[in-house]
Amino acid sequence: MACWLLKTEPNTFSIDDLASRPGHTEPWDGVRNYQARNFLRDGMRVGDEVLLYHSSCAVPAVVGLARVASVPRPDPTQFDPESPYCDPGSDPDHPRWVLVDIRYVRHLPRPVPLAELKQHANALGDLALLRRSRLSVMPVSDAQRDFILALAGDRSAGA
Repeated sequence: MACWLLKTEPNTFSIDDLASRPGHTEPWDGVRNYQARNFLRDGMRVGDEVLLYHSSCAVPAVVGLARVASVPRPDPTQFDPESPYCDPGSDPDHPRWVLVDIRYVRHLPRPVPLAELKQHANALGDLALLRRSRLSVMPVSDAQRDFILALAGDRSAGA
């Protein structure tokens, strides 16, 4: 299984929102970056682990865990003129954008702030989050995952 980091703005959609959904599952829609879309479409598999990251907030941080709960499928918001994610150039016969469902697993024992992650840049190596990446979807290596979970005090680190 792979691991991914998904960024979300908590004032729009937070880990608490995900935890409160029926079945604790929500479509991860609105991704409008080609590289992030390719990770969703070509890289993610059902069961992959997800680190949820709150961005664009007072204390950006890795806050919880989720799992990929579905195969990629067309993101319907690209065709909805009422949606802020509408893409008039996307063809329904050849959709440009995809989504996957994400299922809540748990909050981390404590959030791991970006500032703390930056203090461990050597240990985290090429973690895209530390390169000021604007990507909302990015791969995380097993070693990076384990290190972040250990910082959070999560007992599943190294599991």
